[in-house]
Amino acid sequence: MRGMASMANRGCGKLGAMNPAMNFCSACGAAVSLHIPAGDSRPRHVCLACGAIHYLNPRLVVGSLPEWDEKILLCRRAIEPAFGKWTLPAGFMENGEAVATAALRETAEEALARIELGAMFSLISVPHIDQVHVIYRARLLDLDFAAGAETLELRLFGEHEIPWDEIAFRTVYRTLRHYFADRRTGRFGFHEEVIGTPDTFQDEADKRLPGTWLLS
Repeated sequence: MRGMASMANRGCGKLGAMNPAMNFCSACGAAVSLHIPAGDSRPRHVCLACGAIHYLNPRLVVGSLPEWDEKILLCRRAIEPAFGKWTLPAGFMENGEAVATAALRETAEEALARIELGAMFSLISVPHIDQVHVIYRARLLDLDFAAGAETLELRLFGEHEIPWDEIAFRTVYRTLRHYFADRRTGRFGFHEEVIGTPDTFQDEADKRLPGTWLLS
């Protein structure tokens, strides 16, 4: 998960909680101004010289839920945020990638694991930080996995072995809960939901978890 770090100490723009402030046009270098362009309904950074409109859109986080013999592979994070906590292998999608390709790449980078992707399992919108998280079910092809550069260790967990209070991110927590609930029914579905701001959390475990992934 390259580039993942908290933006708590960095300036943010007015367009969204996680969008950095923009001062200059990337096309010509002139100053930009924040206003609503003609025919639009939202404020955008608009260049005062060349007129270029700079759109800041949500970031896509993609990963996998690797399965082996009724256990799930989790990674213990070697970086902030949530250093030392457990998560699924996932990270930010790169330009030029397909969504499934991003899931395969992130799994290979973080867990050095070979997987066969299954169906998309969860799609969780986190609008207050301008992110969308997508997780695929996946089958481990072998047990030849190892910690990548951003991972301290890897372990296969059964449902009752999951360190629920040590899960790094709320989106991963929710995805794992959906997975084990579906497995008990013998029928796996597709789970789409929205995670709101911390003041809306009802689940006590949710309240203890970090917000989500943040991009530096």
